Amino acid sequence: MALLQTNKDLISAGIKEFKTLLNQQVFSDPLISEEAMETVANDWVNFYINYYRQQMVGEQQEQDRALQELRQELTTLAASFLDKYRNFLKSL
Repeated sequence: MALLQTNKDLISAGIKEFKTLLNQQVFSDPLISEEAMETVANDWVNFYINYYRQQMVGEQQEQDRALQELRQELTTLAASFLDKYRNFLKSL
């Protein structure tokens, strides 16, 4: 079963906004630990999921599938961001 177009649009919007958030991050003093940055990134993902959960449409199963897809996409983006942060810390 394909996702409803409204949910697809919400997923796309969430991904775009999350990318913007990640691209706005500047690594400078004071630095935080890798573990702390992982916590921050996970909190961001959860914040976006909770925000978009309220906007998803359709049956509960449809909403759950859309949120799962959004979570996968955001988690992938967060992992890439964390790799970039780890590399930054190693370069110091």
